[in-house]
Amino acid sequence: MTNTSEVLIRDLDNMLSEGRNPNTLDLDTRPTQELLRVINQEDKKVAEAVSSQLSQIACAVDTIVAAFKKGGRLIYIGAGTSGRLGVLDAVECRPTFSVPDDMVVGLIAGGERALTHAVEGAEDNIEQGKIDLQEIQLNANDVVVGIAASGRTPYVIGALEYANNTGCRTVCLVCNPNAPLLKIAHTGICVAVGPECLTGSTRMKSGSAQKLVLNMLSTASMVKIGKVYENLMVDVNATNHKLEARAIRIVMQATACSVEQAQTALAKAENSAKLAILMVLTNSSAQQARRLLDDADGFLRNALKS
Repeated sequence: MTNTSEVLIRDLDNMLSEGRNPNTLDLDTRPTQELLRVINQEDKKVAEAVSSQLSQIACAVDTIVAAFKKGGRLIYIGAGTSGRLGVLDAVECRPTFSVPDDMVVGLIAGGERALTHAVEGAEDNIEQGKIDLQEIQLNANDVVVGIAASGRTPYVIGALEYANNTGCRTVCLVCNPNAPLLKIAHTGICVAVGPECLTGSTRMKSGSAQKLVLNMLSTASMVKIGKVYENLMVDVNATNHKLEARAIRIVMQATACSVEQAQTALAKAENSAKLAILMVLTNSSAQQARRLLDDADGFLRNALKS
């Protein structure tokens, strides 16, 4: 056994997420419904673990919002499941909130191929995390969120260390207390969900916890920069038939107008649900409504008050 393997085994022995779950030691003997029940019981612990980190998540959101206001980006970086979840959250921001493609960025060890294939050794390359950030021209206005259930992934460690040296604010999202990344990031989020049902399979509870937190980071940040009115995604980018219908419905829900009125307003507003809502509620032209929105920095509620 190599020295590297011995060190890694010791590290794994000390990780909460790598422990054996006493509730699932007979996993392979359970009937199907019982097998599913125990997985479901373990999954119920995830939201509670996330709840314990709300103050840290709030700190991360405020950091992201401040970066957006300076023209900075939100950059997720991770390996394996963690990296895929970051890329997923980044990709979904554009159609949901009509933000530029490069405002929320997802990077994964091994590049695009790693989204659908296991790229051997990619997560162990500490230098590559730095290189990948250099390739997107990381700057001090950006926020880098390192995602790693273990909290020790070399690729992510290298990325966050480089980001710190660049002057960025950094956040980590881990599932193990005392993880090295918690000492590197300016803001550490540790969602300690405990041992997995299937020992070491952190795509399960750990992955679910990461998905919940990423949803919070992006959604709350978008709310805070005016992308939401009430609980409606008023900046939705209507790029397909379903989203076109959703935009019409959003205008109707916000204004209690008819389908025809919503469609007419959207046509005049160049498919901007936010602008169409303001036009209907204030009986103003697209030009007038756009000026109101500009004066309110894009916040629909503030534009309506004015």
